Amino acid sequence: MARRRHIRPYQVAGDLGDPHSLVAHLSRYLEAMRSLHYAESTLENRQAHLEQLITWLADRSIGRSADVTREILERYRRWLYYYRKQDGQPLHPHTQGYKLVSVRAFFKWLSKQRLILYNPASELEVPRQRPRLPVTLTAAEAERVLEQPNIETMFGLRNRTILETLYSTGIRAAELTRLGTYDLDSASGTLMIRQGKGKKDRLVPIGERALGWIQRYLDNVRPALLRQASLDTLFLGRTGNPMSRDHLSTVVRNYVLAAELGKRGSCHLFRHTLATLMLEGGADIRYIQAMLGHAKLTTTQVYTKVSIQKLKEVHTKTHPAAKPKPSSNTVDDGNDRQGSKDT
Repeated sequence: MARRRHIRPYQVAGDLGDPHSLVAHLSRYLEAMRSLHYAESTLENRQAHLEQLITWLADRSIGRSADVTREILERYRRWLYYYRKQDGQPLHPHTQGYKLVSVRAFFKWLSKQRLILYNPASELEVPRQRPRLPVTLTAAEAERVLEQPNIETMFGLRNRTILETLYSTGIRAAELTRLGTYDLDSASGTLMIRQGKGKKDRLVPIGERALGWIQRYLDNVRPALLRQASLDTLFLGRTGNPMSRDHLSTVVRNYVLAAELGKRGSCHLFRHTLATLMLEGGADIRYIQAMLGHAKLTTTQVYTKVSIQKLKEVHTKTHPAAKPKPSSNTVDDGNDRQGSKDT
């Protein structure tokens, strides 16, 4: 059974005893989302996004939902645009958009519940999103990342197994942290993903190489990490508990950086890589859609654009007419050709 995560304590000041306060409304909103079976990751993201808004409003002496106006939310949108992270970089338009979508959903809910007289976020615009193609690895680059863990150590062997599993199946980070030993069927070479995105189960193939690494991990590492005999989670941390998604992402990201490929990414990098390499290998896009667990084919089709870029590179390098020939200083006027059809 998937481990239920509880909403963490609020990181903002506010009077939960005041039924009209923003923090009280946030608490009710998150519980309503939970009752509608929203994913825990969605709840966590919404909470973080809205706590940032509530903190920003509190700094401006605004603590009640009824005091929030359209003009104030427009100021918040501009603040996100000018906001700079610790490294001095601005928030990506996609990140700004995610935060503002959470704001719009929150005030829409407040309006539907008659907790505010009107919805100040009804016309709040989300920044236009520039189309971006996913970063992927070549097969050689993927192998270089896989070679980074020191498999002579306990956690190095565990981490190599994690990388092999991500590369072979393309599953999401959250899905990997929830894997149980019973989800693996070595005989059929399949892995059951339970409660994936959209709370949907799916069965995916897993390669023999990844299965071999998992067996080494099960034989040599997991028994030493296990603290509770009843715990069935496949990948465990130092304390014997399931690995957190954040820790998993950090582990994978560090190996990608250590490979010195000039590319950045974490677990999703292997997901993108699997889809692109399978497409280039001739896989039908609908099989890839099923493997990745995409509800819509249009989500999977982005990988065809990545694949065609690779095809274009190969075409440019190998086709004799892909590049224009150098211009010549002499021009053949064709007068010395007998029987020319152009004269």
